[in-house]
Amino acid sequence: MQSASPPAVPILQRARWSPYAVGAGIGVLSWATFALMDKALGTSTTFVRAAGSAIGAVAPDHVRENAYYAKYLVGKPAFDWQFALVIGLFLGALTAARMARRNDPTYVPIGAVPATWSARFGPSRTRRAVGAFLGGAVLLIGARLAGGCTSGHGISGSLQLAASSLTFIVAAFAVGIPFALWFYASDRGRS
Repeated sequence: MQSASPPAVPILQRARWSPYAVGAGIGVLSWATFALMDKALGTSTTFVRAAGSAIGAVAPDHVRENAYYAKYLVGKPAFDWQFALVIGLFLGALTAARMARRNDPTYVPIGAVPATWSARFGPSRTRRAVGAFLGGAVLLIGARLAGGCTSGHGISGSLQLAASSLTFIVAAFAVGIPFALWFYASDRGRS
């Protein structure tokens, strides 16, 4: 007699999705964005607009005279489709995490320090938060210096074969792969 297989988990409640399916979905979304809006999919300009709007509330002349802020704010709305996309990304990720965590044996509650991080850097929640913030800031600054953001370069820019995007992607992988090999080296001995 065969034992019954466990019930199938609905796709929105799965702990892990296929990276190939997700990549294909993002590619289709990018095509739709180009076709319907004649815009590239990206998010970092939203943060520039938010910072510029906050500064503009206190020092509007500074924003008008600053070429970087003026490029993204003067004569343009601070809240646009890209800002809505950023809000949707946050809410979608939060919803997906809440739906999937009951089916994820590796789920780490918000604020907890994952075992891999703790083994490498210690159990400090503050160190984990600072490390995550600094890593994200360095990546975002590098991407903005190349004229975009990680998603803009990785998805939209690479679809257009933009030199700055291809340079960013190569640099991100050239740094990310060796770091991941070093970071997860202690896990290989345990498995």
